[in-house]
Amino acid sequence: MNGDPEYAQEFVDIAGGRLGVQIYPEPTGAAGAPVVVIWPAMGVRARYYRPFATALRAAGLAVVVADLRGTGASTPAPSRADRHGYTELADDVGTVLAALKPQLDGRTRLLLGHSLGGQAALLHLALHGADAVDGLALVAVGIPYWRSYPGRRGVGVLPYTQGIAATTALLGVWPGWGFGGRQARGVIRDWAYTARTGRFPRLDGTDTEAAVRAVRTPVLAVSVDDDQYTPHETMDHLCGKLTAAPVTRERYTVAQAGAALDHFTWVRAATPLAQRIAGFASDLPPR
Repeated sequence: MNGDPEYAQEFVDIAGGRLGVQIYPEPTGAAGAPVVVIWPAMGVRARYYRPFATALRAAGLAVVVADLRGTGASTPAPSRADRHGYTELADDVGTVLAALKPQLDGRTRLLLGHSLGGQAALLHLALHGADAVDGLALVAVGIPYWRSYPGRRGVGVLPYTQGIAATTALLGVWPGWGFGGRQARGVIRDWAYTARTGRFPRLDGTDTEAAVRAVRTPVLAVSVDDDQYTPHETMDHLCGKLTAAPVTRERYTVAQAGAALDHFTWVRAATPLAQRIAGFASDLPPR
C-alpha cells in the first residue's frame, strides 16, 4: 500500500454499534513516544489519513485513527432511525480514549481533529474535562459561520448549509449529495446551527459555549491555505471561543507544504505539519 505501514484494525463497542479504530505500529526507536489520536472530517474514512499517519510516525509519534460514528468501519450507518449528533460524537471521543487507556498510561497524549473531528474533540474536552489528554491539535477546523467567510462567500454559505439541513429534515437522513457523505440528521442539524449562528448548540442541557470558554488544554490551531470549507477566518472564529486555553495559532501554507493544498489534500502533503505537531507534543508538560 505505497509503502505505508499497516495498522491493526480494532473496534470499540458503543450503544447500538461500534467504532473502528486503527492502531499503527509504534515509531521505531521511540519507546514511550507521545500518542496522537486522530478524528477525521465529516464523511472521511480513517484510512484516508494513512499518509499523515506515516509522517507523524516518522516524526516520532505513536498514531491512532478513529472512524467517526457512521463512517468507514464505524456503525451504525446513518439512517432515518439514527439521530445521533454532536453529543454522541463528543462522547465517542471519551469512549475511545477509555478503551486505549492501557496504551496511553504514562504517555503524553494528544487529540488531533480535522474539520468535524476537531469540533468533536474540542466538545469532548469542554463537556467531559481534559484529564485524559495533554493537548489538542486542530487542523483545517473552523466554525462554518456564514458571517466569518471572507468577501461575499458567506452569502452563499448560509443558504447552502441551511438547504442541506432542510433536505435532511425532510428525508430523515442526509444522503451525501455532493457534500459530507451520508450523515445522521442530528449531525447535520448541529452543524447547520453552527453555520447559522456561529455558536455551538446546547448539548444535553449544557451551555456548550461557556464550556468551551473554560477549556484550559493547550491548543495548536492550524488552518490550511486554499481551504474551500474552513478558510483561515473560520479557524480564527473558533479560536476566539478559547479564552482560557493557551492557543498557538498557525497557518499551513503552500510554500511550507511544497504542494497544492485544500481542505482535504493537505493530508497527502503533511510532512512539515507532522513535524510541527511532534514539536508541539514534545513541548507539553510531561505526565
